[in-house]
Amino acid sequence: MYEYAIAWDWLTFAVRWLHVITAIAWIGSSFYFVALDLGLKKHPALPPGAYGEEWQVHGGGFYHIQKYLVAPANMPDHLVWFKWESYVTWLSGFGMLCLVYYAGADLYMIDPAVLDVSKPVAIAISLCSIAGGWLLYDLICKSPFGNDNTRLMVALYFILVAVAWGYTHLFTGRAAFLHLGAFTATIMSANVFFIIIPNQKIVVADLLAGRTPDAKYGRIAKQRSTHNNYLTLPVLFLMLSNHYPLAFGTQFNWIIASLVFLMGVTIRHWFNTRHANAGNPTWTWLATVILFIIIMWLSTVPKILTGEPVTKISAIQQPFVTAEAFPKVRDTVMGRCSMCHAKEPSWEGIVAPPKGVVFETDRDIAAHAREIYLQAGRSHAMPPANASHITDEERRLLVSWYESAINGEKTQ
Repeated sequence: MYEYAIAWDWLTFAVRWLHVITAIAWIGSSFYFVALDLGLKKHPALPPGAYGEEWQVHGGGFYHIQKYLVAPANMPDHLVWFKWESYVTWLSGFGMLCLVYYAGADLYMIDPAVLDVSKPVAIAISLCSIAGGWLLYDLICKSPFGNDNTRLMVALYFILVAVAWGYTHLFTGRAAFLHLGAFTATIMSANVFFIIIPNQKIVVADLLAGRTPDAKYGRIAKQRSTHNNYLTLPVLFLMLSNHYPLAFGTQFNWIIASLVFLMGVTIRHWFNTRHANAGNPTWTWLATVILFIIIMWLSTVPKILTGEPVTKISAIQQPFVTAEAFPKVRDTVMGRCSMCHAKEPSWEGIVAPPKGVVFETDRDIAAHAREIYLQAGRSHAMPPANASHITDEERRLLVSWYESAINGEKTQ
């Protein structure tokens, strides 16, 4: 069983790697085409139906690119579709959600001080909120309200603020940020799967059938693509935030998340304006810095979102606490780890417990038994550079303790 923990950890690493690779591909192509679209030049010599063109140089060669708002007069023999980058990014991200947060819901999702629910209920809330978010968003976009792009963007922002607040009242701070990212990323990928690609296929089908494609399909796809453009950077922040407790583990974490969406808008506005040769809005960088300073200030609020420590030990954690070697393990963890992994770390330069992991009670240690086993027992990842001088004997103790607890054996 303890080898299963190692295999599981490698599996999560593989899926995470896939997720990062496909996300780079998706975001890269998305940013490229936004910049290309904004930089198109118009002139009288363009072919019939062409909206604009651009010359680019890269990799020792020159590229001549033309854009057709509807479609060219004749369909090319080879047409490249940009869709699998989005699909696999979402699928691998959902895989990570299942492997880490659903499988480890007791540790990563559920905080009894926030909402005391069972694992199935927490997972059901997660799935329903993510799916429901797309349905609500799509409904608003297709309604008459969505005809005004500015009005729509403002309304969607306040919906995201409400969702951020809601998630922090359902899950742990870490899971709340992750779910807000998943909520937003699902909207982005669903835009590609349900709107952008199907609309492009309609245009292609009309062209092949000799019909004149309706330009509305391009306008709709453009609206959703614009939303994706402004949502990308906040999603990246939210996905990386699980490594930074100062972002997710404070009282005003939902406000921090809300401000991150504004920073995404200011940063992308600068790039979009520059790519369109429409000026240099340097005020956006000042606005971004001010927003980030406000976020830093909000993160200093001392109250932890999860409230008072939860001391109840679950049935899954019980074998680790009742193991004969646990008193020695507790002494080792407290002596070698707790100077950083405490609500108020004593190690110089550490202002918050890494990844929000705290070792102050027996439950804390039992809840993170698998991580202790992998990080400080089977590998030497913790403490970093062995800063607290944990010995090989202590590492063997951690390994023996975890494996014996899993196997129901006693250790000395």
